[in-house]
Amino acid sequence: MIKKIEIAQLIPGMYIHDLNCGWMDHPFATNRFIVKDETVALELGAIGVHELYIDTSKGLDITEGKSEEEVREEIHEQILHIAEDKPAAIIAVSLAEEAHRACKLHGEANRIVKGIITDIRLGQQIELEKVEPLVESMVDSIFRHQDALIPLARLKTHDEYTFQHSVSVCALMVAFARGLNLSRDIIKEIAIGALLHDVGKAKVPDSILNKPAKLTDAEFAKMKSHVVQSIIILQNTPGISQIALDVAGQHHERFDGTGYPNRLKGDEISLYGQMGAIVDVYDAITSERVYHKGMPPTEALRKLLEWSKFHFKPEMVQTFIRTLGIYPSGSLVRLGNNRLGIVLEQNAEKMLQPKVKVFYHAEKLHYLPPEEIDLARPGCQDRIVSHESFEKWGIDPARWLPS
Repeated sequence: MIKKIEIAQLIPGMYIHDLNCGWMDHPFATNRFIVKDETVALELGAIGVHELYIDTSKGLDITEGKSEEEVREEIHEQILHIAEDKPAAIIAVSLAEEAHRACKLHGEANRIVKGIITDIRLGQQIELEKVEPLVESMVDSIFRHQDALIPLARLKTHDEYTFQHSVSVCALMVAFARGLNLSRDIIKEIAIGALLHDVGKAKVPDSILNKPAKLTDAEFAKMKSHVVQSIIILQNTPGISQIALDVAGQHHERFDGTGYPNRLKGDEISLYGQMGAIVDVYDAITSERVYHKGMPPTEALRKLLEWSKFHFKPEMVQTFIRTLGIYPSGSLVRLGNNRLGIVLEQNAEKMLQPKVKVFYHAEKLHYLPPEEIDLARPGCQDRIVSHESFEKWGIDPARWLPS
C-alpha cells in the first residue's frame, strides 16, 4: 500500500515512494529509496517536507496515515466544492477570433524575453519601454479570451525553457490577477514582474540551467542565487514598480517559511509574491524538463491543493483553480466512450463540463475526424472520466490547439 505519513513518523526501514515536493531540489539522488538512518527525516524537514508517501510493500509500516486513494478522494471532494463556486468570466470575443492573435503574440513574447536575457548577459540594462507594449498586449489578450493564450504557454522546448517559462508565468499571472478582481493598473505591474521574474538566470551558467542530472550543492546554491540577481537587476531598472519587484523577489518564498531567499512566512509574503509562488510552481511541474516529466495540468492543480496545507495560502490556490478550471484549457481528457480530446475553453458556470475537441480513440488506438463538443450543452451525454498525458499517447498538443 502507498500511504501518506507525517515527516515525524518517518523511521529507518521505511521505503519512501514519493517525497511529495515536486518543485524542490533535495539532497537525495532519487525520490524513492529505503530510509537507512534517522538523519533522513531531519534533512527532509529542513527543506520544508512536512508529509510524504511510503510504500508499505517495500518497507516498514505504521498504523497511522492515510492511503494514497484516501488522500486522492479527499482532494477530489475539495475540487468538486471549488467547482461549485465559479463566477462567470467576461469573454469579449470568440476563441476562434482571439486564437490567431494569441499565436502571434506568443511567438513575439518569447523572442522579446530571449532578447532581454541576452542583453543582460552582455551587461545591458532592461528597457521597460520595450517590455510595456508586450505586457499590454498580453493583458488585452487575456481579457478578451484567456483560453486562447494560456494553452500556448504550455508549449515549450528544453533549450528555451527559461524564456518560455517567463512568458507562461506572465500569461497565467494576468489570468490569476483577473480572477482576484485586481485593477487593470495593478495587473499590468504584476505582468511586468512575472515576465521578468527570472531575469537573474542570465547570471547562471547554461550548464547549470540545462543540466540533465541532479545539481551538486554548489550548483544548487548558484541556481538559487538567481532570485537575488533578479532583484538587483530590477532595482537598477528605471521605472520598475514595487509590485513587479515583489513578484520577482518572492516567487520562491513559501507560506510556512521554508522558501528563499529570505524565508518569509505567511503574510510577510506580499499578495503578489504569493501569487507568483503558486504560478511558478504550477508552470514548472506541468512542463517537460531535461530532468523530469511534466504532469497533466489537472493533476498539478490537485498537487497544489495538497501542498497548500503548508506551502501556499489555501484560499489563493482555490482561486487559482477557479481561474484555470478543473480541466484547464489545453489539457488532454478522456470521455466516457474512450475518446480523447483537448479542452478548448471553459464553461465558467460548469467547470466540470468544458468545450472539448475530440480526435482520438484510446481503445482502438487511431485518430478520429475532429469533433468539437460542448459538454455543458443540454442533452449532451458525453462526460470527462479522467485527465490524460499527451506524452503517454504520443500526441502533439500544438496540432490540436486553435490557431
